[in-house]
Amino acid sequence: MSRRASIVKALVEKLKVISTDAGYKTDLAEAAFPFLKFWDEVNNFPSIYCTAGSEAREYMPSNFTWGFLGLSLKVYCKGDDSQQLLENLLEDIETVIDANRVLIYDSTNGYETTEILITSITTDEGLLVPSLS
Repeated sequence: MSRRASIVKALVEKLKVISTDAGYKTDLAEAAFPFLKFWDEVNNFPSIYCTAGSEAREYMPSNFTWGFLGLSLKVYCKGDDSQQLLENLLEDIETVIDANRVLIYDSTNGYETTEILITSITTDEGLLVPSLS
């Protein structure tokens, strides 16, 4: 498995702990996945789909390289107050990421991230709310 795929898989495993039993606002029921699905393919709500995006490298002296990997999380919620459900789940995701800023993604080789940061959050702003007609 590539390092990119290993990072995605390790983050998804951390996100699976989101549940009301663990003190979070959302019960995810382990519905976090290391692949992409579009909204019309989603059957489980709430759910999170994570994929690796673009990667940038910065080559330093002494044969050292910084790698910057963008991850995309697609988060889906459904309910009477879906905007509030989404806000709760986003807050839970942020809590998990803050608790796992250094993420071990390959314990056999001792590979870990240096730091995981949230750089942006974008929502559909209610665009995908199903019509009532």
